[in-house]
Amino acid sequence: MKPELKRIVNEVFLLAEPLLHEFGMEIVDVEFLSESGRWILRVFIDKENGVTVDDCASVSRELGDLIDAKNIIDYRYVLEISSPGLNRPLRKESDFMRSIGKMVKLKMSRPINKRRSFTGRLANVREGMISLSVDGNNLVELPLNEIDKARVKYEFNN
Repeated sequence: MKPELKRIVNEVFLLAEPLLHEFGMEIVDVEFLSESGRWILRVFIDKENGVTVDDCASVSRELGDLIDAKNIIDYRYVLEISSPGLNRPLRKESDFMRSIGKMVKLKMSRPINKRRSFTGRLANVREGMISLSVDGNNLVELPLNEIDKARVKYEFNN
């Protein structure tokens, strides 16, 4: 990710976190990308029983005003607020803790055991490390601070 885009994502994340806490919600992820020639700022939010359309609208109004007041983004963009959906991204240690026992897909910032991509069942989270059961029962230990992207992988039950 380009440094300017990373700066915007980080600043929006830090700005949104306390605001969402006031609303009784949490920030899950922030994306800032160009799609079809326009800039999109996506903020994913959640709360215990899920977010509603009204929750998204309220956060959109408040957060949009804050972003504009702080002059974080210098060009035109569209702000989208939504729930993380079934394939929820994992960023914080608490996200991983909540997902123990679930299938996750992740990409590392550097190769571990000659691999950067892993898919498996999240077995444990402890002291900055996750344990992931991959390829049957092989347990792989991965450092949390070296995970670039991680998502819960929704499992369809037949």
